[in-house]
Amino acid sequence: MTMPLTIETKLVTDAKERRVEGLENHFSITLAGYWLFPMQERMEIRRHQESDQIGFGKVIELTWKDGQTICTYQLLSLYSVN
Repeated sequence: MTMPLTIETKLVTDAKERRVEGLENHFSITLAGYWLFPMQERMEIRRHQESDQIGFGKVIELTWKDGQTICTYQLLSLYSVN
């Protein structure tokens, strides 16, 4: 069975991110489908696909399970109030 995979160079949160307890500036988001992001590299963070960039972050962990991707990232800089 094949696994559809999307490769991205920016993270679009659609305002669905959740703060990770106990870790400063760390967030987690669950995405439908299997997604692949560069690990430990600075990348754009956007609220919506067509919106302006809100800051930079780096993906620190990806978990693929049950047709979903759980992406944990660290927010490195923020241009607007989150």
